[in-house]
Amino acid sequence: MTSHPIAIRGRIMPTAPLVPIELPEWAWQRAEVREALRERAMGAVFRHVQQYGGASQARIATAVAMTQARVNEVINGRREITRLDVFERIADGLNMPDDARHLLGLASARDTHSSGRAFDLAAFPEVVRVYATQAAASEDIRQLAMSAQQLDILAVRGLGLIGLNDSLLRSALIRPEDQQAPQIRVLLLDPESPALAVRAAEIGESAESLAGGVELAESRLRELSSVSDLQVYRYGMYPTWRIIRLDGTMFVSAFDAGWEGHESATYKVMETPHGPLYRGFQRMFASMVETGIRTV
Repeated sequence: MTSHPIAIRGRIMPTAPLVPIELPEWAWQRAEVREALRERAMGAVFRHVQQYGGASQARIATAVAMTQARVNEVINGRREITRLDVFERIADGLNMPDDARHLLGLASARDTHSSGRAFDLAAFPEVVRVYATQAAASEDIRQLAMSAQQLDILAVRGLGLIGLNDSLLRSALIRPEDQQAPQIRVLLLDPESPALAVRAAEIGESAESLAGGVELAESRLRELSSVSDLQVYRYGMYPTWRIIRLDGTMFVSAFDAGWEGHESATYKVMETPHGPLYRGFQRMFASMVETGIRTV
């Protein structure tokens, strides 16, 4: 049990110890509560606490070390919560179980490094959706691409993603003159690398044809350099991951001997404070850019 001081006319005054609110375990498992946590919609979370815990705004305020006026503003959508320390304080004040904390993007309340119980992948805050193929995710990708300011693409030749007029992303990246042009970085497989011949054999295509596809994509991407901040690089490593990053959202799929990247299951991964997947893929992409050969 903890207490938080409050400031009165510049002085720090102690308050009574905070008493966390106890919700029934089933309340944290309800779909609407879990969705509110995933979206960090704290006004909705507070309303659910009122509904399922019978807590007043004053009681919530006491538990999470806020004023009642601030809680009222959050509930009625007049104020958003963005600071990580405030999310932590709310999680503690509402006595959230660990799976609820994970949905909110927070670490477990207790140390679970050794022999800890693994939580369900669906509750992991980074992975918010899984699509059977890229085609199933295409509408979601296009919608985010329309307003994205930063775009990273890791592909083999990229024709289906950005290289052709009817590719998945190209039309969304040509903005009206009154809109800021996006920053785009594209990584394509080096046509002269040994890895390209291996990949070509895997998909039953000649190395010359695959290399020609990469060169065509680079040629078509040069056309975008006049309307956007565009950088294109070649990488030489064996292709494994296919990545589309649109600001803080990634769509990740994989290359394999049995399928192309667009045929793979596609994971929608969101940036969160403690999530390793998004940061790991971002770090890998940055490293490939640093070691790549820029062509555009």
